[in-house]
Amino acid sequence: MNILIVEDESRIAKRIERMTHDIFGDTLQSLKRINTLQEALKFIESNALDLVLLDLNLNGSNGFSLLTTAVSKSFHTIIISAYKDQAITAFEYGVLDFVPKPFNRERLEQALNRVIKKEKTETNAVKFLAVKKRHKVQLIPIEDVIYVKGAGAYTELFLVNGKKELHDKSLEKLEQLLSRFFVRIHKSYLVKMSEVKEISVESGSKYMAELKNGERLPIGRTKYKDIKAKWF
Repeated sequence: MNILIVEDESRIAKRIERMTHDIFGDTLQSLKRINTLQEALKFIESNALDLVLLDLNLNGSNGFSLLTTAVSKSFHTIIISAYKDQAITAFEYGVLDFVPKPFNRERLEQALNRVIKKEKTETNAVKFLAVKKRHKVQLIPIEDVIYVKGAGAYTELFLVNGKKELHDKSLEKLEQLLSRFFVRIHKSYLVKMSEVKEISVESGSKYMAELKNGERLPIGRTKYKDIKAKWF
């Protein structure tokens, strides 16, 4: 695990660092601590990361300007902040968890375990998926996404307007964030169940989901019964 802590209060940053070391143990490869927004942005752009622990107020700078960039990346983001009123907005942007300050080890461990155990989020507040478009980040409304296809380390978002966008997160990471909206019907597909028109069994025991837009996607053999139950 390669982790970045973005926190401007030295005492709190050291505490997060110490707890993170203890919780991840030998799986921790690198742990970097940064206290300014601009330095954090530069580090994120030039380093491979698995997780960012982000405060939303950095010496008076709004951490949301970093958050929009962070959530478009391949890693998960966990907010650690005293601004509890911003939790809903943070979840809408696609963070894995929001740890309110003051926090104890148990609460931080709960958040980090979502990364370690690949637990799905318990909230259904995600409203956007952030994608990189040239030198800016574009927020794609969840309501515009029909299904998501795995593309190696990346994913492709298929939209209602017929377009598709590339996202830096893997299918597994997006499944963690989107479990209330989308169902994993196949090793390569996450589908919004409200977009499924028909489920069928074809010759050769092939299971298929026909979407309202006419597209047809495969359903994994081991997932068919569960998918059919959720569809009905």
